[in-house]
Amino acid sequence: MRHALEITMDDAAPLRKLDLDFDPDAIRERYRQERDKRLRDDGHLQYIQVEGEFAEYAEVDPYVLAEDLIERAPLTDEIDVAVIGGGFSGMLACARLKELGVNGIRLIEAGGDFGGTWYWNRYPGAQCDIESYCYLPLLEELGYVPKEKYSYGTEIYEHSQRIGKAYGLYDLACFQTRVRELRWDAEIKRWHILTNRGDDMKARFVVMCLGTASRAKMPGIPGIHDFKGHSFHTSRWDYGYTGGDTNGGMTKLADKRVALIGTGATAIQCVPRTAQYAKELFVFQRTPSSVDYRGNKPTDPEWAKSLEPGWQQARRANFNDVFSGKPGVVDEIADGWTEIARTMMSLPKTEQPLTPQETAELLELADMKKMNAIRARVDADVTKADAAEALKPWYRQMCKRPTFNDEYLAAFNRSNVHLIDVAEAKGVERITEKGLVANGQEYEVDCIIYSTGFEANGELRRRVGFDIYGVDGLSLYDHYTDGFRTLHGHSSHGFPNWFYVGISQNAISINITAMLDDQTKHVAYIINETMKRGAETVEATHEGEEAWVEVMRSMAGADGSFQRDCTPGYYNNEGITRGVPKNGGMYVLGINAFNKLLAEWREKGDLAGMELR
Repeated sequence: MRHALEITMDDAAPLRKLDLDFDPDAIRERYRQERDKRLRDDGHLQYIQVEGEFAEYAEVDPYVLAEDLIERAPLTDEIDVAVIGGGFSGMLACARLKELGVNGIRLIEAGGDFGGTWYWNRYPGAQCDIESYCYLPLLEELGYVPKEKYSYGTEIYEHSQRIGKAYGLYDLACFQTRVRELRWDAEIKRWHILTNRGDDMKARFVVMCLGTASRAKMPGIPGIHDFKGHSFHTSRWDYGYTGGDTNGGMTKLADKRVALIGTGATAIQCVPRTAQYAKELFVFQRTPSSVDYRGNKPTDPEWAKSLEPGWQQARRANFNDVFSGKPGVVDEIADGWTEIARTMMSLPKTEQPLTPQETAELLELADMKKMNAIRARVDADVTKADAAEALKPWYRQMCKRPTFNDEYLAAFNRSNVHLIDVAEAKGVERITEKGLVANGQEYEVDCIIYSTGFEANGELRRRVGFDIYGVDGLSLYDHYTDGFRTLHGHSSHGFPNWFYVGISQNAISINITAMLDDQTKHVAYIINETMKRGAETVEATHEGEEAWVEVMRSMAGADGSFQRDCTPGYYNNEGITRGVPKNGGMYVLGINAFNKLLAEWREKGDLAGMELR
């Protein structure tokens, strides 16, 4: 049935009708119903921290063999710059500092090698979902072109090692070391860095590069301690138990009944390969992901030969321009992400300018049209009627991170794969000695795999995993009681010579490695200028911090209604959004505009909003 939607223009304009093949009101109501039945009062507290008896799910490194364990005495020396985190952001921070001639760097990393999330996430099928030509950093600097449009985890991990070798980072690295506390010492003007190895390193500058997917989280399901079988988190995939490697070959699962909890971006990739080998696979789903086409393909060697100097930076800028909806930009990426942007920007042409309300309504309709196509794909790919209905995502596309995969949906056609929809029960009810109880039924399994993601929202202390104390013992987390308080997202008043690289009162790009690279270049500039100008410390002033917080407040939405109306997930703090933080959210003009602002700030050279002492 077709429906006519009336949109009122301004008072002088006539009514205009759009002819639709769906009922917007019916879809809105379905979205509301699906959201409400998944809401829980405990929000992100439904997840438990991976510490104490759960430390093995995050702190134990299954990839370091006994003979590779590093034995060393505690370090109490002084260094110029401590970079915390050995993922792409940490490596980029070191590389950009070294390019400016900054020495005395130490990189502190919990794992046994570089890679960050790509060191830990070795689950079968692990793959980037941003095209690799944009995602993998320092491609042009290292003269490397990825093998495929979307690189698999093995190639990305190898590229991390390539960066480490090319920039001499292995000589700077302190692996197998977890930070437990940072504390500013005003007397010596250094940061004390306390670790699990008994270290008390003293660093002049600290750059925190922890990434957005660095600390795993576990579901607080009653009885989680009672299970007598085997279990692990996807970020600590146990190939000793499953056999095989990230490419497959998990033949040890041939006689195993496996439960997998969670159906986010990780499950989309690891379910198809696990399904191929397990005797039975039970996938427990609270909320289905939006699964669009991937269309991966090998890199065209002729295209690779044609690349000119500056190609990666230009390609990244094009991705950002297209995704932010900049008019008149030719889409050079042409993938699922930029297709989302093109769909959202394909609004009807009108003789008169649209009001903000009209624009929002038309964007909502474009979103509905796109999600109808996503749901139609489920019907086309999944032959089991019950599974197909449960796999359809009923929410607006950016309520959850969209996924792209050409194997996931079809995996549910296999006779050994069972989708257990736990939306009505708001999750798995409990775990027993033998398995899991969902919807009143017990499922006996040999293994439970937790595909429950990372501490990407909620309390910053949980995401970071250690305490940070600035001037006069001020806790960073107390300073951020009402949300981040920063200058440009990287520095805070009361925390001298301290920098944060990540999502914090700055602009966000879906291509997060490019965003992190931009940030590390800026932080490296500030550190280098501080040293060149003979200052001991650099710190955001109270006035500079407050001015930027006010910019963030001015850009914040009135009530955060989009995320409030979304289905629960980590984007909206599991449905408990509490509106917009008092200190605002992000720089909404886009990553390219934000980078321009920072470039102009550097060109002025006066370090406005910061104080050198």
